[in-house]
Amino acid sequence: MALLENLTGPELLEAVNAVIDSLDDKDSVALAQAASAGIARLEAVRFRALAQLNRHRDGARSVTQEVAFALSLVDNHAGAMVAAADALTTRLPRTLSLMDQGEVSGFGAMKVAAATAWLSDEDARTVDALLEDRLPGRNPDQIRKAANHAAITVDREGAEARAERHREGRRLTLRQGETGVASIEVEDGPVEKVTAAYRRIDREARALKTGEETRTLEQLRADVALDLLLGGQGGTSERTEVFLYMDLFTYLGLNDDPADLAGHGTVPAALARHIAAGPNTVLRRIITDPLSGQVLDLGRDRYRPSAGLGEFVRVRDRECRRPGCHRPAQACDIDHSVPWQHGGHTDADELIDLCRRDHRLKDEPGWTYHLAADGTLTITTPTGQSYDSSPPPLHQPRPPVPGADEPPPF
Repeated sequence: MALLENLTGPELLEAVNAVIDSLDDKDSVALAQAASAGIARLEAVRFRALAQLNRHRDGARSVTQEVAFALSLVDNHAGAMVAAADALTTRLPRTLSLMDQGEVSGFGAMKVAAATAWLSDEDARTVDALLEDRLPGRNPDQIRKAANHAAITVDREGAEARAERHREGRRLTLRQGETGVASIEVEDGPVEKVTAAYRRIDREARALKTGEETRTLEQLRADVALDLLLGGQGGTSERTEVFLYMDLFTYLGLNDDPADLAGHGTVPAALARHIAAGPNTVLRRIITDPLSGQVLDLGRDRYRPSAGLGEFVRVRDRECRRPGCHRPAQACDIDHSVPWQHGGHTDADELIDLCRRDHRLKDEPGWTYHLAADGTLTITTPTGQSYDSSPPPLHQPRPPVPGADEPPPF
């Protein structure tokens, strides 16, 4: 463990940091280059460690989740790192060697791993050899293009089949952005359809760009695309339930505490009030514990009948309860924290929301889940690391009101 703790040499780093302010431009650039080379070498160490973990677990799918926990990564990036680690230590030894020399960054090496993932081991090693002299000094985008070109050159027939598989893997993704915004993207769509769709959106956006229109062309394209998605060709928009968590005082304009939009995160009070003022908005009464801000009861007054316990759990949890997963609770499975066959009960004290992937993860060997009385979920991984998850309070804890415990004077 001492070796691991001293990999970055804290004494050396302190000495370097102490003289940075005295460096001229040339030395500043040289130091940045030296630091990047050192980071690349450490990233090579990290890839070898991840590959060893993956081998030890025989490639179990839960490795990705454990890496995501341990390195504080989102699952997609953790999975890509595990896959790259396996490739670099088996099929791409020359690329890994370039990292050891500080010539290729970890991000650049992941581009090589992704570009060669579809090749056989033999063809991947051929590409690895072809790229050895082409990667140093290249940025990640240049590396991606060089690796893709080399891979197609080595297996032209396979490249055609891969293109077909990519088109079959088309999907729609939602990415949450900064406060109040998000992005939606069609990934790996057929290029001819994507191009035609963009031209239609662009054509309609340009038609709206009249002298009185204040929106930019980029804003118009985005608005036209969303209008088409929501309304189709003049059809009626689909109604979708979106959960906005908002303090009553904020709703009334008595304070400006931020609100929370399920699956997205915090939004400013003014934006929350704007959303809440929509023509189809349905208000619900939620009783919270004044000291902790946690949900105690869900009101039944709404336009549609309540789904009871399941709805309460979803409103309370807001999102998948695995730390780092932000899939809205309305799209998750309700599961027992203690398996039913092991004595679990179907009540609010033992039910949690887990997305389908994390629901399956719970059943993997070595993973344990414990739900405390205060709603804190503790997940322990096969290596014994523990991570806690609690539903976020609907408001900041408030101090007790003086005299609140005294009986009324009548």
